[in-house]
Amino acid sequence: MKKALIAMSGGVDSSVAAYLMKQSEYDCIGVTMKLFHNEDIGIEYKKTCCSLNDVEDAKSVAFRLGMSHYTFNFTNHFAEKVIQPFISAYESGRTPNPCIDCNRYLKFDALYHRAEILECEKIATGHYARIVNGNGRFILKKAVDLSKDQSYVLYAMTQEQLAHTVFPCGELEKSEIRKIAEKQGFFNADKPDSQDICFVPDGNYSAFIEQYSGKKYPVGNFIDRNGTVLGQHKGIIHYTIGQRKGLGISARNPLYVCGIDILDNAVILGESRELLSCDLNAVDFNWIAFDTPPEKFRAKAKIRYHHEEQWAEINVIGEKNVHIRFDEPQRAITKGQAVVLYDGEIVLGGGIIN
Repeated sequence: MKKALIAMSGGVDSSVAAYLMKQSEYDCIGVTMKLFHNEDIGIEYKKTCCSLNDVEDAKSVAFRLGMSHYTFNFTNHFAEKVIQPFISAYESGRTPNPCIDCNRYLKFDALYHRAEILECEKIATGHYARIVNGNGRFILKKAVDLSKDQSYVLYAMTQEQLAHTVFPCGELEKSEIRKIAEKQGFFNADKPDSQDICFVPDGNYSAFIEQYSGKKYPVGNFIDRNGTVLGQHKGIIHYTIGQRKGLGISARNPLYVCGIDILDNAVILGESRELLSCDLNAVDFNWIAFDTPPEKFRAKAKIRYHHEEQWAEINVIGEKNVHIRFDEPQRAITKGQAVVLYDGEIVLGGGIIN
């Protein structure tokens, strides 16, 4: 019988993914990834996906399905590949997406290699996306339930990873997932979806960075584009491009964070129109739909997770660099975020805005 490793977070999606893989006649092994110790990040054990409760939820579902279940300790790897780059990005005036790094280096790298050791042919997760074999090349597509689509955070997957991964939830609506869980008697059928970054569940990124790093970040000046001092900021890690709230600056027109000057420890403020731009450069590009992409082509580009992709001209510069020019100006293009290219429901590839 074919073997599959199921990444089980304790949530309803990964639980139903496990059930569907069992229905597909796989010999399944459930695994929960221990990514951090809650005391290390200064939060209560009940408030994250690494809580004891979540591990017990995953074990309960695995037991109900007749699966073995293990908890793997990836805390050191997660700190190196996800938490430290997250902090470094904010210290450099960039805004990262740690979920992308977690998928890239933990779920579909470290866990993938564990699956090989356990002689599992497939990894299955609860992600909302689809993988199809297009004449020998594996293609990543959006989920059927577009409101839950997670293809944006999966753009870094390689052909080898795609060939050995299954996203059972990608073909279903979220409402169908919950109905399956309820019918199977999973007590997490009504469990709420996680909304924030797992290691910053309250969304206070700057407080997490200061607590975890033990650093205090120096105050500096708010300035406008001409260098005029408008006031003092609390430290650059408190700000990201497009931010309006929490500035504490009184002005005739609303002001937004338009830039961060690392060398002078300054945060540049401006009006909303100053956030508009048609161009961006991206690095570390990973192509899924192409072995070698065309030098120039048109596609739709998405510049953040909750952004509707927009038409743009794509210019490929070398193997990993891309210049993108949008047909219409986009608001708050942000260094450190990912830009992902789409042809309809197909993910062409993606990289990091630089």
